[in-house]
Amino acid sequence: MKEVKFARTESVAEAVICLLRAASHSVDAALYRLNHPALAQALQEAVSRNARVRLLVDGNKYEESRATQALLAGSSIPFRLAFGRRGRGSKMHHKFAILDQRTVLSGSYNWTLESEDENYENLLVLAEPETVAAFAAEFETLWTAAARSEDR
Repeated sequence: MKEVKFARTESVAEAVICLLRAASHSVDAALYRLNHPALAQALQEAVSRNARVRLLVDGNKYEESRATQALLAGSSIPFRLAFGRRGRGSKMHHKFAILDQRTVLSGSYNWTLESEDENYENLLVLAEPETVAAFAAEFETLWTAAARSEDR
């Protein structure tokens, strides 16, 4: 399965919310930016359904964004801050989510109000096992590295 969404022609946020609501077991997301309240709410709903949710957010953007801090402070979404290959100051620039270990969402789309309302953005929805496995391996590596950086 492959779907392509463009913010120019449809609400990518609505598509992501529908997919998140269909996830029953797990949601792992690595997001450069997150400030879209409805997308954060959909993640919170997944937590409330007892799906395992893990969120990686770029640490630099998190530190800059009061909106992101407020969204995550008011939720029970488990999250860690991640940085790029050179640590603080470099970017964890990913924009992907893995749903139920079966579907990957990836593309230029940041989970932000700006991406929804202002930018030309894209989202690919992929359900190819090899692709899901590659994204899952990347997520696990970053999740583990982010846990180590929390200890510093």
